[in-house]
Amino acid sequence: MDTRKKLIAAAERLFDRHGFTATGMDRLTQAAGMSSRTLYKHAGSKTALMATVLAEREKRFMRRLDVSSVDALFAELEEWVRVEGARGCLFLRAHGETGGETPEVEAVVVAHKEAFRERIAEIVAADIGEDAPALAEQILVLYEGATAAAIYRGQEAVSAARAAAAVLVGRARP
Repeated sequence: MDTRKKLIAAAERLFDRHGFTATGMDRLTQAAGMSSRTLYKHAGSKTALMATVLAEREKRFMRRLDVSSVDALFAELEEWVRVEGARGCLFLRAHGETGGETPEVEAVVVAHKEAFRERIAEIVAADIGEDAPALAEQILVLYEGATAAAIYRGQEAVSAARAAAAVLVGRARP
């Protein structure tokens, strides 16, 4: 693994586990196994590293949304929680910790949430055979809520949201 990838992987683990604010550069250098000089050479700054970590996480997350049904969308969330853990949405946590006032981070968060919203709308349309903006919004809220509730309820929260989504989708089909 090259130095940059190693740094991003270590930073994502720490940011996800401890938060952005609580993760200092000393902790990052130790986890990545590199000097602070090397870290700054590859990251630039902690803010830039946060934005990079979020951009890389988005790529990984969005690949999981290559599905054509709402049920498969929630099945992927169940798998994400199983593999990645249940600590809530890293993008919303980044927004919360920075107060939306760090332009580099906020740009990544806003772009991700918009792409996510659009992808949910596409999945809903593919599933029921037509555009359904209100249903897509409901599915988005169920998904985001399940992600948050999984922190303290585990996969059970995702399963409950999956069942609720099935009812909504079933009602929307002709």
